[in-house]
Amino acid sequence: MNVAYNQRTHYCGQLRAGDVGKQVTLAGWVNSSRDHGGMTFVDLRDHTGLTQLRFDPKNKAAHDVARDLHNEYVIAVGGTVVSRGEWVNARLPTGEIEIEVTAIDLLSKCDPLPFQVNDDFEANEDLALHYRFLHLRRPEMQRIFRMRHAIAHAMREFFNEKGFLEIETPFLTKSTPEGARDYLVPSRVKAGSFYALPQSPQLFKQLFMIAGFDRYAQIVRCFRDEDLRLDRQPEFTQLDMEMAFVQRDDVMNIVEGCFQRIFKAALGIDIPLPLPRMTEHEAMERFGIDRPDTRFGLELRDITDIVRGVDFTVFREAIEKSGVVKCIVASGGEKLTRKVTDGLTEELRGMGGGGLPLVKVAAAGSQGGSPSSLPPSQGGIEGGLEFQTGIAKFIQPIASQLCQALGAKAGDTIFFMPGKYADVCKYLHHVRSRLGQILEVIPEGKWNLLWIIDFPLLVWNEEENRWDSTHHPFTAPLDEDVHLLESNPGKVRDKAYDLVLNGTEMAGGSIRIHRPDVQKKVFSLLGISDEEANEKFEFLLDALRFGAPPHGGIAFGLDRTVMKLANANSLRDVIAFPKTQRAICPLTNAPGPVSKKQLDELFLSVKMPSK
Repeated sequence: MNVAYNQRTHYCGQLRAGDVGKQVTLAGWVNSSRDHGGMTFVDLRDHTGLTQLRFDPKNKAAHDVARDLHNEYVIAVGGTVVSRGEWVNARLPTGEIEIEVTAIDLLSKCDPLPFQVNDDFEANEDLALHYRFLHLRRPEMQRIFRMRHAIAHAMREFFNEKGFLEIETPFLTKSTPEGARDYLVPSRVKAGSFYALPQSPQLFKQLFMIAGFDRYAQIVRCFRDEDLRLDRQPEFTQLDMEMAFVQRDDVMNIVEGCFQRIFKAALGIDIPLPLPRMTEHEAMERFGIDRPDTRFGLELRDITDIVRGVDFTVFREAIEKSGVVKCIVASGGEKLTRKVTDGLTEELRGMGGGGLPLVKVAAAGSQGGSPSSLPPSQGGIEGGLEFQTGIAKFIQPIASQLCQALGAKAGDTIFFMPGKYADVCKYLHHVRSRLGQILEVIPEGKWNLLWIIDFPLLVWNEEENRWDSTHHPFTAPLDEDVHLLESNPGKVRDKAYDLVLNGTEMAGGSIRIHRPDVQKKVFSLLGISDEEANEKFEFLLDALRFGAPPHGGIAFGLDRTVMKLANANSLRDVIAFPKTQRAICPLTNAPGPVSKKQLDELFLSVKMPSK
């Protein structure tokens, strides 16, 4: 009927009661249709929302078309905005009005759908990714990707205001060791040689500082050929920035301002600044991990000195081997049933742990377990309390001292973990996270951002009997610790900083080494010879010899930021065309075979793995 769809006057989510009487043109997808005794109603949808259309039999031509509409047909309509009177739909922003349609154009039909796109039905993931263009049509996906745009726009706007330049870095570059396998691209013009897709623009952004650009920020694609999971994809997008003549406070202050802008743009939330800071040592002591979720308690407590004389074999052996004993005190005993605590134990065993010793604190004389009948002077617990179940009989001599130190009360459960420091932290972090879920003490809608600083520059690799970088080989040591590189490298702290949100690392960066002598010393500690360093990093090492300013920067994942703020389940929900856990694209069937001619041009042959 010749509706000028390219001249639509409004989007489907815009019209309100104040628009009654207007002549409008709308276009979109049929979300649903209903026939009510001759009158036909259609919900029309676009990226802004829904508007109800009313087709009256008196407008016969339009009504006849409407009766044959099906979900996801594409139409354009012209008509008048009218009030719905007493039939208001309070669930819709447009619920006070509807369009009395006088003209309609059927622009496109839709084959039977592989899954519904207009409700809460969740398709099988492989099916959803195969028909990703349909999956992206769903309102929830539209919301996520509009938030993604708002976040990216806020980033660019912020860094532009702060004087940063966005300069592209190469996708075809040299393979360098950065912690994951590179994606390799064979060269046609240099037989037997390969480019690598960049895991990050780290070295290039350092070169920008040496080149004198002073401030750089880029939203850039990165690539890593590694095993995938819910928060990992082979290709991903991150914000990379670098600044010259700075120390870490300067970089951290800029990042805080950026995240404040992001939260405002995406959620309308004002993040108070400055953000709190915590050393890596404190984070490990209190939470067992260097990216703690500080929204709830259940913190780790070191009780090594208290239990040192206890006649309990697993405690004693751990301490004799220079290990520690830590614990978590959890309230809400009614939820911590035997089935639940046995389940936690099995989870730890699945991670390689040995078990989860525990006791329950109860009022003296209560039923169950193996209560302590000792008076406080002989190890009983002050205030009419006693230990029950688990390892109660082993720790009676220190019961009073332990409960006083921990502030334990009746109804609490104390979970213990003896062993090597790193293992104890790993296992109790898992226990803490699970207890937070089980006891429902993790608050919804709370955003706890904090910085973790003062990481060790190096970590000892027991399997390979050598030092590894905690972050990367170009991270600068703290000025006051540089002298320890010779005498005690394990005590050297670095100038790195990680930004953590609700237990997830959102950003990581550092001040870089700009002195060739310090860089050479760090390479030596990492077992990287001069020859190997020149082979892998020759262009950076050359640049450091030609007047390198002190500089530092950071990177944070755009995908991960969107995932957290949109409350999405995985990175696949926030990347337009993601890969599966097997790094396959169901939409395009990539990766796929290529012709022999293409292989010959690259001087390659394919060797298939043996079965």
